[in-house]
Amino acid sequence: MREKLYRFMQGRYGNDQLNRFLLVIMLICVVLSMLVSNLFYFAGVAILIIMYVRMLSKNRYKRASENEVYLRIVNKLRFFIERQKNRMLQRKTHHIYTCPTCKQKIRIPRGKGKIAVRCPKCGTEFIKHS
Repeated sequence: MREKLYRFMQGRYGNDQLNRFLLVIMLICVVLSMLVSNLFYFAGVAILIIMYVRMLSKNRYKRASENEVYLRIVNKLRFFIERQKNRMLQRKTHHIYTCPTCKQKIRIPRGKGKIAVRCPKCGTEFIKHS
């Protein structure tokens, strides 16, 4: 039996990060269908079908490119969230100003009074309160 399953899956794409994400969304849809409406149940079944089609597909190149697009989006989202978290932590000790010429963000320590800020990118000087 194990040998038959192994031969059946040879050349097929299998599971990846996008399928795991779709599995979580499908489970959420099934739970919501118990609480709210049957529309979520049908959405969950549709997602399950998409998961199996992706998993059993022999077009490995297309499935890998779909997964790559998903990972690119997730990484952008993670990077954005991490950057916002760092900015919130730094707001206690630093001001973040934008250069009026090149729009470069510049971090200045708080409590220094009125200072002349020089942009490291374009060299423009402007005066700000810290």
